[in-house]
Amino acid sequence: MTEGTIEAPVSSEASQPETTVPQARRVVTAIPGPRSQAIHARRQAVVPPGVHSVLPVYIERAHDSILVDVDGNHIIDVCGGIGVTTIGHTDDAVVAAATAQLQKVTHTLFTMTPYEPYVAVAEHLAKNVPGSTEAAPYKTLLMNSGAEAVENGVKIARKFTGRPGVAVLEHAYHGRTMLTSSMNHKGAPYALGYGPRAGDIYKAPNSYPLQDGLTGAEAAARTIAYLEKSAGAEDLACLVVEPIQGEGGFIVPAEGFLPALAEWCRENGIVFIADEVQAGMARTGTVFSIEQFGVQPDIVLSAKGIAGGLPLAGITGRAEIMDKSQPGGLGGTFGGNPVSCAAAVAVFEQIESQDLLAEAKRIERVFGAGLERLKAAHPAIAEVRGKGAMLAIEVVQPGTLTPNPELVAQVIDFAAQQGVLLLSSGVHNQAIRFLPSLKMTDELLEDVVSVLDAAFTAAGA
Repeated sequence: MTEGTIEAPVSSEASQPETTVPQARRVVTAIPGPRSQAIHARRQAVVPPGVHSVLPVYIERAHDSILVDVDGNHIIDVCGGIGVTTIGHTDDAVVAAATAQLQKVTHTLFTMTPYEPYVAVAEHLAKNVPGSTEAAPYKTLLMNSGAEAVENGVKIARKFTGRPGVAVLEHAYHGRTMLTSSMNHKGAPYALGYGPRAGDIYKAPNSYPLQDGLTGAEAAARTIAYLEKSAGAEDLACLVVEPIQGEGGFIVPAEGFLPALAEWCRENGIVFIADEVQAGMARTGTVFSIEQFGVQPDIVLSAKGIAGGLPLAGITGRAEIMDKSQPGGLGGTFGGNPVSCAAAVAVFEQIESQDLLAEAKRIERVFGAGLERLKAAHPAIAEVRGKGAMLAIEVVQPGTLTPNPELVAQVIDFAAQQGVLLLSSGVHNQAIRFLPSLKMTDELLEDVVSVLDAAFTAAGA
């Protein structure tokens, strides 16, 4: 083996035409390589440092689970654009649908002269949101991003209830706009130095089983008591909850926690909003992760994986809530772009036709078992958690529950040099999160486990 080259499992696709991307890891230069470094130098002259990149490796093409950078390195993508390419990069059906729509209509503005793909996406969402029936229908507003989905969800809840208050949970992440950055648990870096934060936001304790040791009922009682004291239920428009927290560290609440909160919201006229921006769209083994907790939310927010890499977001809510807004009160110039909508329809069709829910469960079974093996071998791993293809490990000082972000950074850097793209999460960056494509093969999953094993071993952890 020559220096700078790392052998990886040989893919059966290696003999296919060069236009395809073999699903195998291959490192041919240092990472970042010389061409990436040259582009990065150009970038620094014209892009502000606030637009930070986790790994300054410039991607030329990608397919399924492999990124190919400008230096020819083939990198296993275990981040999926932070949950966006759930069905894989440059998915054939998504590309075909978007291309066909590009040749028809690229934009008219739905609130001026509408088009059918927007309606089709709304139909798919109504079909898949928990609780939606003909007798109790759900309706959808389409926007561009997760933060816009959250902003509009809050706006609609306030309109419906006539109340100002917004409740969120500790460790939450909801976006980078003024309102959503104010809703985040982390002020830095998302709101640091950007002026006054939005008011009428109440941050309540969350269920964090590893750290608090509470049952779902106990954690819910704590959350409810806090909100009743700090905000007053009668002043709250909504409670915005990530069923499985994303940036917060892929925290899965204790059993019974979310149903208890939902019941409290119903009793007090508070809109229960499920922020499914990261956990939704088949990633956890159900179309929306909230299904697995036995809750029927009043509003569901979707984005990221909904359109296979194109910008789109949905706010899907009970008709009586969504119909409260007056004509012209909702919308946006690019919201529900027809090309993105066409891609989203292809995503929904593939979730069903390719049984991608089963693929998410396969990944949980195969990759989850590999991560459990790592936990048994490395005392710095305190917990493996998550559902489906949304998994994480919490990294600590061995023998304690003290966060170990330094080790997380070491592992992520080691993996990057070996051609595996990873990302941290958690308030203290104490967790490594995994968001593989639902089409990632068992062989690639095992290869990722082997690289992680080498990384923890090299760090003596």
